[in-house]
Amino acid sequence: MEKKKGLLFVVSAPSGTGKTTLCRTMARDFPGMHYSISYTTRPPRPGEKKGRDYHFVTAGDFQRMIDAGEFAEWAEIYGYRYGTSKTILEKARDEGRDVIVDIDGQGARQLRDQDPQAIFIFILPPSWEELKRRLSLRKTEGATALGERLKKARLETADGRWYNYIIINNELDKAQKQLKAIIQAQHCRRERVIGVLETMLMVS
Repeated sequence: MEKKKGLLFVVSAPSGTGKTTLCRTMARDFPGMHYSISYTTRPPRPGEKKGRDYHFVTAGDFQRMIDAGEFAEWAEIYGYRYGTSKTILEKARDEGRDVIVDIDGQGARQLRDQDPQAIFIFILPPSWEELKRRLSLRKTEGATALGERLKKARLETADGRWYNYIIINNELDKAQKQLKAIIQAQHCRRERVIGVLETMLMVS
């Protein structure tokens, strides 16, 4: 039987909502799933490691990658650029592996235009107060930057209307189970297993 192309799961959310944690958990729980690590011109934050959290590159290198058409999507956020490698994404999917990416709405729209069959999932915080608390606990932004992130979060949330699924991350364990259920359900869609059905009917 011909190997099916891996599915693409695109996860977006305002900063501090927990999308990266959710995506990393899915890559751990589903053997073979590829978690796509973005390229960025942003400098590393304390505790971040190159190749684990991001591929940190210079602005010049990033521009060269744009010019060479190496990104499946890219966007500029808070003055820094972020992008997903087209080669890595396509290689994993051609091998039959699912790919999960966590990107903002700009990048998600680019991937939607390229692959309408991708599955788009938006993560919401339980409340604005809780999101503010989570961002404050990170201690990576001052008061002004924190205000900008909350303002951007409201704009990003409006994008959630066109995503296929919305998960409210109030309890991490529950959100993980919901995301896992979405991934499992997508593999049970008729078009994914119709070949097996037809083969069984031919045998019988």
